[in-house]
Amino acid sequence: MDLIEKIRTLPAQPGVYLYKNAEGVVIYVGKAKNLRSRVRSYLLEASQANAKTGSLMREAVDVEYILVANEHEALALENNLIKQRKPRFNILLRDDKTYPYVKLTLSDRYPKVFVTRRLRKDGSAYYGPYFPGNLAYRVVELIHRSFLLPSCKIDLTRYHPRACLQYYIHRCLGPCVQDLTTPEIYAQAVKDAQLFLEGRQAELERSLSARMMAAAEEQQFEAAARLRDQLSTVHQLQEKQRIATAEQSDDADVFGYHFEEGALAVNQFHIRGGKIVDRREFFWEDLPELMEAIGAADTPPPDENSGAPEPALSLSKGLASETWDEGFAHATSADTQSTESNEATFNPGVVFSALLKQLYIDQRYVPRSILVPVDFADRQSLSDLLSERIDRRVEIAVPQRGEKRSLVDLAGQNAKQSYIQRFRVLEPSRKAIQESLADSLMLPELPSRIECFDISHIQGAETVASMVVWEDGKMNKSQYRKFKVMTVLGVDDFASMREVVTRRYRRLKDEDKTMPSLILIDGGLGQLHAAAEALEALGFTSQPLASIAKKEEVIYLYGNEDEPVVLDRRSPVLHLVQMIRDESHRFAIGYHRQRRAMRDRDSELLNIPGVGHLTRQRLLTHFGSLRDIQQATADSLAAVVPRKTAESIWSHFHEPQTTT
Repeated sequence: MDLIEKIRTLPAQPGVYLYKNAEGVVIYVGKAKNLRSRVRSYLLEASQANAKTGSLMREAVDVEYILVANEHEALALENNLIKQRKPRFNILLRDDKTYPYVKLTLSDRYPKVFVTRRLRKDGSAYYGPYFPGNLAYRVVELIHRSFLLPSCKIDLTRYHPRACLQYYIHRCLGPCVQDLTTPEIYAQAVKDAQLFLEGRQAELERSLSARMMAAAEEQQFEAAARLRDQLSTVHQLQEKQRIATAEQSDDADVFGYHFEEGALAVNQFHIRGGKIVDRREFFWEDLPELMEAIGAADTPPPDENSGAPEPALSLSKGLASETWDEGFAHATSADTQSTESNEATFNPGVVFSALLKQLYIDQRYVPRSILVPVDFADRQSLSDLLSERIDRRVEIAVPQRGEKRSLVDLAGQNAKQSYIQRFRVLEPSRKAIQESLADSLMLPELPSRIECFDISHIQGAETVASMVVWEDGKMNKSQYRKFKVMTVLGVDDFASMREVVTRRYRRLKDEDKTMPSLILIDGGLGQLHAAAEALEALGFTSQPLASIAKKEEVIYLYGNEDEPVVLDRRSPVLHLVQMIRDESHRFAIGYHRQRRAMRDRDSELLNIPGVGHLTRQRLLTHFGSLRDIQQATADSLAAVVPRKTAESIWSHFHEPQTTT
């Protein structure tokens, strides 16, 4: 069944849909109240020659769907699938900052307490998150000092001959040595720590007071003194909490944003106890390109029943331009407005819908109020879902006036400053970096163009190369080039580099084009000398050439290899070279995976009698992927290829293959 026929059979029920490419890779995930209406809208966009939605539909050859009971389940499932599959047409959140939790390992024989940033289903109890991050470490330190639970990595499933220093400075009960403590005493300490971490101070205070009085009556004065100190600590914490409660409003997270010239900065303020305790920054570039590909410009956040496709964004590759509302207009100025084309592309409601889903769904703690600068279609549904999950009301609000609006505006103003520091501060220093680069690498002039090469293979199979281009202060993706190594057999990075460099610069020489300011090689001296041999054979004897070694992170200059350039690890010049090198490696790896997938796919079909290259192409064009060909019936295959060939294909995938 081809894609169009499959879409026509979709049910008119809530669910999540997954578009796949010819390799069976999920490239886009979305949700819908009405699957049939939503997914069919993509065909309508494509049929109207919409270049934006067409970018997705040109790659999509299959669609799968998962039915759910309601929109809440669709929201949660969409979020999970985006995080698991990381589709390239979704904007993925790569979390730049995760907040710490306090972990109590209740499943251990002698539980310990740690600070962690990763939640696992391992039987432990997790408390948090803590804002700011160092608060978690202060809490654990207090538990060490007051309740004497350790954080060490010592194996407590067996006893050891002697205790460590923590026991002797009274920061641990010493469960690692037999008879230093008892399971009953240790279990009581764990229970006290639990009450403390769960905020049940009143219950903890009563327990400590009773045990202190009992220890005093039995003349166990050291134990009574320790319990007295713990009780004093609890009293102090209660007093601080009362003061904060008298001044505080409910906990809230506040969002603001600033867009300019295709880049977006978002600030998130954490308000706890009526005070801003921490700030989080997000940055995205090149979002207009991605949103054009999925047609975000044509999808304002209207009612989902309209059938218009709503891109399920996720946050990592870059959010884009923003249409400012009146209440937020003062946070930017005329010189920072996006171009009309970008404004047409960007949908702020889509952005914040994706951002909040990925930030809060599956989190253990969500504040009572989430304040955002723009409305979006599924705001109420997301609010209801979060409320159900944490068993208390969560409000996602778009304040228009008053104190809450002032907080949103404040976050927007800070987002603007974040944008300036991230994207503008580098502009005045670009020439300085170029000058430093020219000075460090002894270039005859300021570099305006750098071309970087990398080789990729697995044990000599499908050897490929990449060339990426840094030009006028940024990566120029339109100038990237891929190379399939043609003349080298087996593993020979040096010969592969020699071939690729020869092919690249022979073409520039034949076309009488200008050589780059610097050629950068990803590798050590061997790759550097191979590239130099290729250039000299072409007559380029004075071309600036350098390589950067991965492990040492030193730069070798051709002609001066005995004195490699060792830059400070904070040097912006080193960061620039590393960034270019890493981009070439990423590009080469991506091309190598593509070649390997094509090889695997080709070899599977071409091994079937009667299937040649044209037949293979016809099958893949019709069915979309090898997996769909494998699942097709003989009759379905016969609609594309001759009956005899169709039966051979079906037999190849469904009948045991005999070997001689």
